Amino acid sequence: MPLELIKEVNGVPEVELLGELNKVEFRSLQPGCDYSKKYIQGKLSLISSLTYGGNRTAVLKIALQEQENSNSDTNTVNVLFFGKLAKDCAKVFYEGDTIAVAGFAVLSASSSTSRDGKHCLFLKAFEDFKSTVYVYVKSVRDFSAESMSLVPTTHYIYTPLNQLKGGTVVNVYGVVKFFKPPYLSKGTDYCSVVTIVDQTNVKLTCMLFSGNYEALPIIYKNGDIVRFHRLKIQVYKNETQGITSSGFAALTFEGTLGAPVIPRTSSKYFNFTAEDQKMVEALRVWASTHISPSSTLVKLCDVQPLQYFDLTCQLLGKAEVDGASFLLKVWDGTRTPFPSWRVLIQDLVLEGDLSHIHRLQNLTVDILVYDNHVQVAKSLKVGSFLRIYSLHTKLQSLNSENQATLLALEFHLHGGTSYGRGIRVLPESNSDVDQLKKVLESADLTASQCSDAICHSEQEDSLRTLSSSGSVSLYEIERCQQLSATILTDHQYLEKTPICTILKQKAPQQYRIRAKLRSYKPRRLFQSVKLHCPKCHALQEVPHEGDMDIILQEGASKTPDTKLQNTSLYDSKMWTTTDQGERNVAVHFVKNNGILPLSSDCLILIEGGTLSEICKLADKFHSVIPVRSGHEDLEVLDLSAPFLIQGKIHHYGCKQCSTLRPIQNLNSLVDKTQWIPSSVAEVLGIVPLQHVFVMTFTLDDGTGVLEAYLMDSDKFFQIPASEILINDDLQHSMDSIMDMFCPSGIKIDAYPWLECFIKSYNVTSGTEQQICYQIFDTTVAEDII
Repeated sequence: MPLELIKEVNGVPEVELLGELNKVEFRSLQPGCDYSKKYIQGKLSLISSLTYGGNRTAVLKIALQEQENSNSDTNTVNVLFFGKLAKDCAKVFYEGDTIAVAGFAVLSASSSTSRDGKHCLFLKAFEDFKSTVYVYVKSVRDFSAESMSLVPTTHYIYTPLNQLKGGTVVNVYGVVKFFKPPYLSKGTDYCSVVTIVDQTNVKLTCMLFSGNYEALPIIYKNGDIVRFHRLKIQVYKNETQGITSSGFAALTFEGTLGAPVIPRTSSKYFNFTAEDQKMVEALRVWASTHISPSSTLVKLCDVQPLQYFDLTCQLLGKAEVDGASFLLKVWDGTRTPFPSWRVLIQDLVLEGDLSHIHRLQNLTVDILVYDNHVQVAKSLKVGSFLRIYSLHTKLQSLNSENQATLLALEFHLHGGTSYGRGIRVLPESNSDVDQLKKVLESADLTASQCSDAICHSEQEDSLRTLSSSGSVSLYEIERCQQLSATILTDHQYLEKTPICTILKQKAPQQYRIRAKLRSYKPRRLFQSVKLHCPKCHALQEVPHEGDMDIILQEGASKTPDTKLQNTSLYDSKMWTTTDQGERNVAVHFVKNNGILPLSSDCLILIEGGTLSEICKLADKFHSVIPVRSGHEDLEVLDLSAPFLIQGKIHHYGCKQCSTLRPIQNLNSLVDKTQWIPSSVAEVLGIVPLQHVFVMTFTLDDGTGVLEAYLMDSDKFFQIPASEILINDDLQHSMDSIMDMFCPSGIKIDAYPWLECFIKSYNVTSGTEQQICYQIFDTTVAEDII
C-alpha cells in the first residue's frame, strides 16, 4: 500500500514493516542514487497546503526533521508528494508525527542553500515510483456513527472566541452565521469565507484556502456547527480574523436540535470524542435560543419578484446556453405564484428525461447561472439535490399583444461570490433532502397541467397586484436595486454623469459615474505596488531584494567605529564573522530610560549586517535600523535601503526630500517601546515613502470609454499596499476582487457595475496638454472582500 498507518503502543510499533529496508541518514542523500529499497525517517515539522500543478496534479510539500542527527547541517529535508499519494497524505498528516518514506528520488543536492542559510534538500515521492509512506500513530479510537481508520489521540484544547489573540494557532468551535461555498480563486487554491459565533457572542470571520475543494468545511446552511483545528488568528484593520495554517482541518455538524451528531468531512482520519459530542450539543442548545433560524431559505411557491433567496431543489435537466451562461431546470414540488420564464433551447442539447420534464413543466423553473458558477453547474448530475445560494428573481418582458401577460419571472445566479452566492450538492442523508423528497412524492402533478387560460388569468391577477402599489415601474425599481461592487465614501450629492458627457468637458471637474471595468493595467497585480512621496509626489519601484543586499554589502565593507559604541542611547555588542573575509558586525540595543527593554519592544541598530542577518533579527526584535559609523555619530545607512524594518514590513524614505539627522536624535522620543514609523522618520529628518497601488482602469458605461488612474494605499481595496507583497492571503483577496471586477471569458454585459468618483485634471507634456482622470473617495463593497 502507498500509505500505511502503524500503531504505536508505549512508543513501540505493533508491527515492523521496515525491517527489510535500509535506513538512510539525511546527510548521505545524493542525486542519482537508487533509493527504491531504502527509507528515511523523521519528525514532521511543516505541512504546506495541498496545491495543484498545471495539469491539475495534486502536490503536497512537507518538511521532515531528523531526530538522531539534529546538529547536522542537513538535518531537515523537504519531501514532495504527487497525485493520489499527495491527497491521501494530506488527510492524515499532523505536525509532530513520525514519518518514514520508502522509495523516492533526490531532486537537488544538499549543497544548495536557502535564504536563511540552511541547507536544502528536496525528495520526490509518488505511486508510479512505488513510493510508500509510513505514519506512526499512537492508538485507535472508534466512532459509533461511522467507521473510521486509525486516529491520533491528541488532546485538543478549544479556545472561546472572546479569548483569541493575534499570532496564535488555535482550535475553535462555533455556529455558522454567514458563509460562502468554496470557489476557485485566481490561483490553484479554493477559498471559502465563514463567519462563526459561540456562547461568548463574539463573531469571527475566517478566510480559508486549500488546494483541495473537499478539505474546506462542508457547510449547507447558516446554523450549522463547525470545528476548526489549527486555525491561525491574525488582526487586520483592528478586526480579528482566522486563516488556514499548516494542517488545518474542519468538521461540520447539523445545527438542528435532536439531529444525529454526524461529522461532515472528506477525511477518514479524525479525532472525535465524547467531549466533542457534548460541545456540539451545547452549541445546538445555545443557538436555538440566541440565533434566529435562516430566513433566506424559500420555497418556489413563496417566491416574489426582486428577491434574493436560497433554494433547496432537485435537478431535472441542464444545458449549455452560451459561453457565459448555463441552464439548470429544477423543481421543489411547489409552484411559483407567477409565470416563470423559459429559456429557449433545443431539446437535443438538454440533458435529462425530456418526458419527465414535460410532465412537470409547470412545476419546474429555469435558472441561468453565470461566470464562475458555470463550471460547477456543468459538473452536476441530473437527479441530484441542490442548494442554490443567493438566487435572484427579476421580471422579464414577453413579446405579447396582451398587456396583462407582458412580464414573467426569471431566476438568475449571478457571477461572483457576494452574499454567499454559489451551489452545493446535498447528500441523500441530509435532513432537508428528506423533507424535500416527501414534498416531491406528494406533489400535485395535476396542478402542473393547468390550461393556458387558467395560467393567464392567474398571471393577470398577480401582475395587477404588483402594479397597483405606485407609479414607479417594476423595471425602474429593479434597476435601482442592482448592487454595485464598489461604494462611495463621500460627495453623495453628486449626480451620475455619462462618460460621453465627461469626455466633452474641460478640466478640472469632479464626477460620479456608474460603469464597468473593461480592462486594467498592470495585469500582474504585484507590479502595481509602488512607493510614493507625499511631498514631491515622486513614484518609484519597491527595491528588489537583490538590490537591497548589494547596498547592505557595501555598508558592511566599512568597519564599525568603536568610539561610537555604548552611549547613553544604546548598549553595543560587536563580533567578527568567521567567513566572508572576517566581516565586523556591530549591534546596538536602544535603551528605554537607561534600561534595555524586552526584545519584543527593543529597537536595534545594526552595522555591517547582511540581508539574511537583518531579516533574522527583525523576526526577534521590535524594529531594526541599518546604520553606519559617521564622523561624530551613527547615521542611517542609505535611503535606497529601508530606514526601518519591522517584522517583514520595510519602511523607506525619500532621498530627494529627506535631510538626515544623527541617530542620537532618537533620544527625543519619549516612549522608546512603540517605535511608530512616522515618529522615527520625523526625528531622523526622513520623509517616509508610502506604499501605494498604482493602476489604470478602462471604464465603459455604454455611452463612452475613458481611462482612469487609481493611486491608493489602503482605502479602495481595503487592503494595505505595504503588506500585499508579504501576505499570500491578501494577494488572494486582491486577485479575487479583480477577477470579480473584470472576469475573463464572458461578455462585458455580465460584468458587475462599479460606482466611482473621478476627477479630471490637466497634464502638460512639452507643448501638448491633455486631460487625465483619477478615481477618488471610492472603496470596494465589504461583502466583496
